[in-house]
Amino acid sequence: MAKIGVIGAGSWGTAMAVLLSKRHTVSLWVFDPAQAKDMEQYRENRQFLPGVSIGETVQFTTDVKEAMEGAELVITAVPSHTMRETANKMKPHYQGQIILNISKGLEEGSLMRLSQVLTDVIPEANVAVMSGPSHAEEVGKGIPTTNVVSCQDMSQAKKIQDLVMAPEFRVYTNTDMVGVELGGSLKNVIALCAGILDGLGLGDNTKAAMMTRGLAEITRLGCAMGADPHTFAGLSGIGDLIVTCTSMHSRNRRAGILIGQGHTLEETLEQVHMVVEGVKTAAAAYELAKEYHVEMPICRQAYAVLFEGKNPRDAIFDLMAREKKNETEYLNS
Repeated sequence: MAKIGVIGAGSWGTAMAVLLSKRHTVSLWVFDPAQAKDMEQYRENRQFLPGVSIGETVQFTTDVKEAMEGAELVITAVPSHTMRETANKMKPHYQGQIILNISKGLEEGSLMRLSQVLTDVIPEANVAVMSGPSHAEEVGKGIPTTNVVSCQDMSQAKKIQDLVMAPEFRVYTNTDMVGVELGGSLKNVIALCAGILDGLGLGDNTKAAMMTRGLAEITRLGCAMGADPHTFAGLSGIGDLIVTCTSMHSRNRRAGILIGQGHTLEETLEQVHMVVEGVKTAAAAYELAKEYHVEMPICRQAYAVLFEGKNPRDAIFDLMAREKKNETEYLNS
């Protein structure tokens, strides 16, 4: 049994704390003192993960130092836009532990992957990432789930695998951090688009095409940024894409449905009432596509709908009316 610190008590951080508490002692850092008090009283995250009981081996704290001190593994599970601020809080208390980031997204402005944000703030940090098809609601209830842990040092990835793997949570390893992070981040943009299709009342054919061609765009950008194309055929690529585009657990898909039904972006974010990473990632993907000279027509249209007021039906028409392509030119079309 080890001590594991989890930084972030949203739905995903809480679900991981519940999972890991069956084998380890977990210290869960909660940003909001009122939320921490409520979770302590009810042994449940009634705001972000209702209905999932939190065992007594999970200790709640609002002190980052307390969460990290003596921990063999520190897990970061905070929204992308708060990662830098959180890393700065962690920096004085870092003691050489492995930091495993399980958040998905890209930093606005810098366009950094979240592992890069962590090492930018804590240069000596030993950082790994984990991603895959893993709705917090299901992980918290012990429904069988698989993820992939990625670290440049395979021995470290295997150490994390040993710590977090459980009968209901199977973990694979690889060393392609770029691919794992981009797959987990960019699929949220495609999930938003899939939700828009549902909101418009379109069919399975349309969604299947969106997911397939969306994966092609993710792979193109990933390869341009140095990722292994095989990663996108795995859990953090097509696996996460499938679950996020098809499930009502997905806040990105739910947001897309509302947009497809005619709600504004502001109305949508208010109704979802949770962080919708795909919105921020759509802006980042648009900028990265320009920076790396990669063609990403779906992401471009997503950006136009979200930030330029384009009608979703017009965006679909423009995608369907594009010039003819050869599908086997997978990474170039």
